[in-house]
Amino acid sequence: MEELIPINVVIGDRTYRIRISPVDEEVVRKTLKLINDKIIEFKTNFAGKDMQDYVAMVILWYATQQKAAGNQPLIDHESELQLSAMEKMLDKILSSES
Repeated sequence: MEELIPINVVIGDRTYRIRISPVDEEVVRKTLKLINDKIIEFKTNFAGKDMQDYVAMVILWYATQQKAAGNQPLIDHESELQLSAMEKMLDKILSSES
């Protein structure tokens, strides 16, 4: 089994510590830059109550772009599990702030 490395990622002014495969690090960092750039773009162009609104807009944009890129599955099973875990973590953090 490949050794996972821990990295800190920032999404919408929040820092998360995740573990990824070393070969995926560059792709993850480029994707994070794209996501954060889009958050800034949406904050500039659209009204929103809070960061959660902008993150939701970016998720919708990103998923639409991925789907439009081809008929390949939007995400593979492993990515789906990782996204679900991140979603649960975000929900827990956001619900504790309310």
